[in-house]
Amino acid sequence: MSILFLPLLVLWTLLLAPAAPVLALMKRPERVRTFSRFWARGVLAILKGVGRLGYREIGRQNRPAGPALYVANHQSAWETIAFAVLVPDVAIVLKEELYRIPVFGWFLKQSPMIAIDRAGGASSLKKMLREGREAVAAGRSILIFPEGTRRGPHERAEFQRGVALLYKALGLPAVPVAHDAGLFWKGRSFTLNPGTVTVSYLPALPPGLPDADFIRLASEAIYAERDRLVAEGETNR
Repeated sequence: MSILFLPLLVLWTLLLAPAAPVLALMKRPERVRTFSRFWARGVLAILKGVGRLGYREIGRQNRPAGPALYVANHQSAWETIAFAVLVPDVAIVLKEELYRIPVFGWFLKQSPMIAIDRAGGASSLKKMLREGREAVAAGRSILIFPEGTRRGPHERAEFQRGVALLYKALGLPAVPVAHDAGLFWKGRSFTLNPGTVTVSYLPALPPGLPDADFIRLASEAIYAERDRLVAEGETNR
């Protein structure tokens, strides 16, 4: 029952909270990320157990062996949590206010993720590029949601310029990722529908494409696959 998800999520998070001071003393971000993956696996298990919400991955052969820039559509909180498991050690570009969430925000900050102030303008973009380079130098992949905020399963949005800047600065292959999580976890609510989220990794785009070509190819690939997944998911519900 989805009504049990939120209290179990809170309980699971509070159970792990005492580890924060220990991890802080260790000053080892990789240990924080390992612990965060453990937390995320627990959340996915709760979703499966009480919400009957599972997931599957397709197209894993399209993922490069080394660091890559993953470019995904954004529909719910599910993908932010799940990618800690799907792409271990990933650095997620996210809004800075998430750092203010008790316990969860501390783990995000200490991982560290790449937090941006959406009102910060050019300085925020420079910070994103600097932290992105640092993450790649540490052998981590980057995940960005270029729509900027969560969208409905049928909505489209113009990709924000930050994704093109990051693509150019990092010189990594870019993997478009589409999913249909919004069919099962509604936007900013905790309303869950049972089913299976599909995460689809599409063929990687090589580094060095012109900005306009990169944006066009990434957005076309993501939305075409997302529409296919959503249509299939709605048919099977």
